[in-house]
Amino acid sequence: MAKGKVVLAYSGGLDTSVMVPWIKENYDLDIATFTCDLGQGQDINAIREKALKSGAQEAFASDVRSTFMENFVLPALMANALYEGRYPLATALGRPLIAYEMCQLAKEIGATHVAHGCTGKGNDQVRFEVTFRTLAPQLKIIAPVREWKMTRPQALDYAAKHQIPVEATKKSPYSVDQNLWGRSIECGALEDPWNPPPKDAFQWTTHPEEAPSEPEWIEIGFDRGRPISLNGREMTLVEITEEVGKVAGKHGVGRIDVVENRLVGIKSRELYEAPAAVVLIEAHKSLEDLTLSKESLRFKTLVAQQYADLVYNGLWFSAFHQDLMAYVASSQRYVTGRVRVKLYRGNAMIDGREAEHSLYSKTLATYDEADGFDHDAAVGFIRLWGLSQQTQARQQLLAAAKNVPVPSIIPPSDK
Repeated sequence: MAKGKVVLAYSGGLDTSVMVPWIKENYDLDIATFTCDLGQGQDINAIREKALKSGAQEAFASDVRSTFMENFVLPALMANALYEGRYPLATALGRPLIAYEMCQLAKEIGATHVAHGCTGKGNDQVRFEVTFRTLAPQLKIIAPVREWKMTRPQALDYAAKHQIPVEATKKSPYSVDQNLWGRSIECGALEDPWNPPPKDAFQWTTHPEEAPSEPEWIEIGFDRGRPISLNGREMTLVEITEEVGKVAGKHGVGRIDVVENRLVGIKSRELYEAPAAVVLIEAHKSLEDLTLSKESLRFKTLVAQQYADLVYNGLWFSAFHQDLMAYVASSQRYVTGRVRVKLYRGNAMIDGREAEHSLYSKTLATYDEADGFDHDAAVGFIRLWGLSQQTQARQQLLAAAKNVPVPSIIPPSDK
């Protein structure tokens, strides 16, 4: 009988490095590791070689940066997706792509299992496994970290025992994930929400107090919601993200420190570095302010929240996602223009915006002699606008009282 095979999501970090010998010890399976280049700034071929030296029978690596940005990040950017209003979803956007690629590879090489390095109380286990069960339900799932229940110090000891080099240490035990859209940091001193973020937790952003003393301006061009240029130069989305990330990070932009609500029901303190995401989302939103109607903007705010929750909760490959994206894509028809952003000491400030199809009219908004607004029309508008409230007041609120009653929402004091 042929031996089974497992495709292991392999980053080369502590948990996935330890998983190679652990799976060999606990499962009768050949191991094929899979590494995705999502722009994490690592040599994926070196990671592939590390997997083979650690005992994997096969090791695969794939550069999916363009796919990641075009098919996963761009929709989220167009939606202005920020989980709980803060987190740009970098890791959450990467997981469904990795899981999709793993399903494809498993089919190509005849694997019977897939494995990931997520813990039993994290969000990523949901994102991976929901995708596996959706796209390839025949595959069996192994979750070593969830099964072995090792602490991080124990995992470090296990790595040392098997002579596996890892970057994490007992002194600096951060759990880090990063890609083009952002970097997440957890564990260690961060587990106490009272502790300030340790300086060594940040790698992409300068501390705002140490940032350049002079501001810097950048100009981002958009075409139907898509970033297409930086400072007047047309670039790919990957190139724009990389360049904006560098310059914004230099100015201390993109540091996010939150206590967020995980899908599994616990609160978690997380650090994020997302300089490019923070700048591009703010710029995109400011262009929408010019080009979307009041009703569209209000509704899109609700859509953005739903979209962020959907991505965070691992439901990328759902019909609901397709339905939401249909609205988001339609809303971008006129989101074309350019935005000027001022970067200074941790802040990304919108410093100018213009759009060919802008709904802003200076003639209507100005108070100078070029004013084209019909002021006399306001009288009739006010009468009609307040008509229902005035009718209710006469018939109900004022019918039995000389003074308008003022209901209180504050409960009476016990004293």
